[in-house]
Amino acid sequence: MISSLNPTRRLLLAIAALLAGGLLLGTAQALDAAFGRHWHALWWGALLALLALALLDALRLQRQAPPQLSRSLPGRLALGRWSEVELQLSNSQAYPLLLELHDHVPDGLEGAGLPQRLALATGSGALLRYPVRALRRGRLHYEHCELWLHSALGFWRSRRLLPLAGETRVYPDFTRLQGASLHGIDDWFARLGVHRQPRRGLGLEFHQLREYREGDTLRQIDWKATARMHAPIAREYQDDRDQQVLLVLDCGRRMRSQEDHLSHFDHALNASLLLAHAALRQGDAVGLCTFASDAPRYIAPAKGSRQLGVLLDGIYDATCSLRPADYGEAVDRLLARQKRRALVVIISNLRDEDDDALQPALTRLATRHRVLLASLREERLDELCKRPVERLDEALDYCGARDYLAARQELLARLQARRLPVVEARPAELGPALVQRYLAMKGSGSL
Repeated sequence: MISSLNPTRRLLLAIAALLAGGLLLGTAQALDAAFGRHWHALWWGALLALLALALLDALRLQRQAPPQLSRSLPGRLALGRWSEVELQLSNSQAYPLLLELHDHVPDGLEGAGLPQRLALATGSGALLRYPVRALRRGRLHYEHCELWLHSALGFWRSRRLLPLAGETRVYPDFTRLQGASLHGIDDWFARLGVHRQPRRGLGLEFHQLREYREGDTLRQIDWKATARMHAPIAREYQDDRDQQVLLVLDCGRRMRSQEDHLSHFDHALNASLLLAHAALRQGDAVGLCTFASDAPRYIAPAKGSRQLGVLLDGIYDATCSLRPADYGEAVDRLLARQKRRALVVIISNLRDEDDDALQPALTRLATRHRVLLASLREERLDELCKRPVERLDEALDYCGARDYLAARQELLARLQARRLPVVEARPAELGPALVQRYLAMKGSGSL
């Protein structure tokens, strides 16, 4: 425990008042004013009394023990959302305490409502709450809590830096996914603009037999069941629920770009979790891996509602590196690990210079897996193209943005010409766009 002692404004004002009185007495004495000796004696008595009281007040404060303190942290915080931290204080001393409390919020959290001032009666306690908002993902550690104890006479403040360790984890903003009902998730998908595409053709998995309906094809008629029941009986199919979806996230330097206080990687991560949730609801197995990172991660595809938690625990603290995206190396690692055919969703930020390395890598990958490529589109470039041009530097910025976007559109067109599906969207729109494309591919039976 680190302690320091500081005079309060009350003590400084009392000393200033005495000094002003002493200055007045000295001035009057210099001018031969008729001041009696009792005024000088009274001033010296007041000064000595103040010094004695201040000394006793300081000694008592130095011996004063701080209250018992504990902190309660949420185990999980959602990025960008406000949560509450609780501090429990208890005074076991034989005298009341007047204090100010300031919790040392770690880097990566934004706190509000601090410091707080309170009085603790003898043998009482208090529960303080203050809001925090997570600014970045990962593990965040609390180390200290700072207390300012006020002396009984109010002449001194003692700073106590108390070690109070704590840890919390900041996850992507998954609060709308966890614990929601299927109906609520479907409503949320509808608000995001995600609609189930009409089905074309037949699924791969038999579901049940039923009576023939208008619109059923001859392929659906089960002739043996029709002969037994003496009525047309058709087979009903459902989407194959035993497929695998592998999300591949780029952790390279391009994904460090910021949009709406979130990096492109954070937007890509949120979109991946939304797509994973939708795929798990469809009965598919979902996995995840990263590339161009200092510590590549791989989570094997699995089914069930618990898999979303596994994905969150495995990726919540991932960060972007300063490495460029090596698509060839990423495909080699993926082919070595993922043997079974899957829908591979690659999320990156494509540039026109990626053409030489990207197309051969995706062509190799497409021979064994179904590939979906998602590219983030910078909103700043779109805003730059919409600004009015009045000066030379604005014209140069406009032309540069237009050339950059045109070159990337040519790259996407070449990829689509090779029958490689591509999704390009702004960061905030990437999640709905991916789910929309996944449901369309699922409904068409192309997976």
